[in-house]
Amino acid sequence: MVSRKRAPAREIFGWAMFDFANQAYTLLIITVVFGDLFTRVIVGDGPDYRLGNLLWSLALAISYLMVVVANPVCGAIMDHSRLRKRFLFASYLATVVTTALLWFIEPGWIVPAMILIVLSNFSYAIGEAFIASFLPGLGPKRDLGWISGLGWGLGYIGGLVSTIFALAFLGEVSAENYERVRLVGPFAAVFFLLTAIPTFAFVRERGRRRTLPEHQGLLKTGFKRILGTAGNLQHFSDLRNLLVSIFFMMAGIYIIISFSFIYGSQVIGWDEDVRVLMFVTVQITAAVGALTFGFIQSRIGARRTYLITLWLWLAAILAIWQTPLLTRLAASLLGVEWQAQYVFLFAGVLSGLSLGSSQSAGRALVGILTPNGKAAEFFGFWGTASKLAAVFGILGLGLLQALFGLATAIVFCLLLFALAIVSVLPVDEQRGSRIADGWHRPDQKPVTRNP
Repeated sequence: MVSRKRAPAREIFGWAMFDFANQAYTLLIITVVFGDLFTRVIVGDGPDYRLGNLLWSLALAISYLMVVVANPVCGAIMDHSRLRKRFLFASYLATVVTTALLWFIEPGWIVPAMILIVLSNFSYAIGEAFIASFLPGLGPKRDLGWISGLGWGLGYIGGLVSTIFALAFLGEVSAENYERVRLVGPFAAVFFLLTAIPTFAFVRERGRRRTLPEHQGLLKTGFKRILGTAGNLQHFSDLRNLLVSIFFMMAGIYIIISFSFIYGSQVIGWDEDVRVLMFVTVQITAAVGALTFGFIQSRIGARRTYLITLWLWLAAILAIWQTPLLTRLAASLLGVEWQAQYVFLFAGVLSGLSLGSSQSAGRALVGILTPNGKAAEFFGFWGTASKLAAVFGILGLGLLQALFGLATAIVFCLLLFALAIVSVLPVDEQRGSRIADGWHRPDQKPVTRNP
């Protein structure tokens, strides 16, 4: 049986620091600040902001669709050429530059803002798959859960640090405060630029670079390899079912990431201090969830851990949708007159616990079911499933909220997480791991296992 040695501690730390660094983009640009700024100020079609919400979902969907097209081919090229660090570095620089350029956007500059969001989010999102492809080489399969959890946990700590500094300096999202809040782009760019340095200093490329076939370039080789891998997926039924489940899960998660703070502003009508408190709550619980479930996964397995986190998501979405009902129940049963915005924080706790842990468990399970020599390609499929899900989920919610309003459209998430649970039930973690260990390329002799 093929066994991987655990990488040095500094390399694992360097790998996890990329999650720490890139969360500044996710939270400041997509979730907390710029998404709200885009819908309410740059587009500014109040009072319900349905056009702003729709255009925001369209920009994100286009960027994720670009990742869907590019990710598998890039993964195949990286597996063949062993140039993963170069691809990762290119995506990192592109994210930094396009994010910094958001400073130039003025209210009413809708098209330039959408173009920069498309480019920056594409660069960030494809970098997620690039960094994830290093995971299987960092240790034996039993360690992948806590290593993945360490990355997600550090990611949410990074998000907490970057956003607390940003919110303290930038202030509220409003037209009156635009000159200060527009600095969110350069701030997120510089944070990402500096804190990702350990990744490129410590993470190393593994495997040997193979020569290209005669009269065949990298792009053609990449397409050829991806077609071969797609054909081989029939032998990886557990991985295939997992990717279907991840598709539905990530569709729901991307809705929450892209619209949760917009929901709080437009539907719940929270105050600025509650908005900040929600952010801190979600970041802390997400870090705790990722780290805790990473160690739980080492005890009970990745599939069981993944299923538990999906059930947590169902509870979280129910709490978001039924915040008004929970507010009334608290008044009638407990005799407390809480405002809906404070009850909404309870939904934030559940969402935070689910957010880091579900993505970490899913990423680790992909690593367990991935054969040697195919990490970038298989994580390319993982990235493709995730980003295709983002297109489906965000566009779906964008259209539903345009028809029915954001408060009703959030029910769509319940269906998505239910489908994620159903899809992962046939997955057998042990069987899939054995198949991955026994896989061999046509030019290799079959892997022999000890009896």
